Amino acid sequence: MINVFGSKTNHKEISNVTESLQSQWLGMGPKVSEFEKRYQERLGLKNFLMVDSGSNALFMAVTLLNLPKESEVILPSFTWVSCAQAVLMAGHKPIFCDVDPFTMNVTAEHVKAQITDKTGAVMVVHYAGLPVDMDEIMALGYPVIEDAAHAVDSHYKGVYCGGISDVGIYSFDAVKNIAVGEGGGITMQNERSAHRAKLLRYSGIGKSGFEASTQGKSRWWEYNISEPFIKMNPSDIAGGIALGQLDNLDENQARRKYIWDVYQDAFKDLKDFANPLDAPKECKHSYFTYSIRLMNGQRDALAKYLFDNGIYTTLRYHPLHLNPLYKQMNKKLKFSEMLNEDCLSIPLHPNLSDEDVEKVVHYVKMFVKG
Repeated sequence: MINVFGSKTNHKEISNVTESLQSQWLGMGPKVSEFEKRYQERLGLKNFLMVDSGSNALFMAVTLLNLPKESEVILPSFTWVSCAQAVLMAGHKPIFCDVDPFTMNVTAEHVKAQITDKTGAVMVVHYAGLPVDMDEIMALGYPVIEDAAHAVDSHYKGVYCGGISDVGIYSFDAVKNIAVGEGGGITMQNERSAHRAKLLRYSGIGKSGFEASTQGKSRWWEYNISEPFIKMNPSDIAGGIALGQLDNLDENQARRKYIWDVYQDAFKDLKDFANPLDAPKECKHSYFTYSIRLMNGQRDALAKYLFDNGIYTTLRYHPLHLNPLYKQMNKKLKFSEMLNEDCLSIPLHPNLSDEDVEKVVHYVKMFVKG
């Protein structure tokens, strides 16, 4: 079965993990620190902390905004569940907005439609790695969280995604562009928030006893707890894998772009079919997923046909406002609901062979052309 998502590792990740195992240092340590330094430098970020997942990074991001209790946070319905869960867990209310049906990103117009006197912040998602138009979002005047889970190599007008708004997060889960199994990261503009984030990551303590012992503290086992928070420390196993993935990122990204371009050319003239948009010239894409639209009511049939021929596909994402948990099922979000019916994510990742790509192209075209 050709999988819709995947990662690619080599001897670098294996060597780094082996070093950690042989040193017996498995928790957060030197490899996490090295990855943080190199990732921050690559993206030109003011600061950067690695955490244990992108989902937890989102929860930390909402927490760092210090919003009044039960504030409303506007975010796209067409996104992963962790975006909304982070808002709820931080004591606020997610308010879902629509997205553009072709970029699959939020726009200022869609955000404005949901603004009330309780609005405290806006969360945007750079869908598939295509940058959101951040100028118009920032002009709304609210604190903004960037979910750059798909966008580790994307930039908007020369600035890397995640580093544009008040707070930005990244995901390094098992199928992301930097895949460590489970991992994430966070960056912010405010250095006081960065200091707070480092404390929060370790349950409000910040420093371990071992770290405190190296800094002249006589009772290094004693600590001051700044505020209640869950532990989000990444392991050095994840840090080592992340370093290998960072070494290989340019090569893996080139492979993703090659596959993207093959699809763009192969599918450009198909009837009732929409390719995803390329990034405008002043921006850069990360090519996380390739989401097509089949606008003749046959999307489900296409997914089944591809599955029967050894190609696994999925939809990223089922619109969140359609889930009863959030009590917004009566809300009409035209384009998110349209995408729920005609959008499909097909295989795109650096571990696909040329034969895999040819097979995907062949069967998609066979079905669409009838």
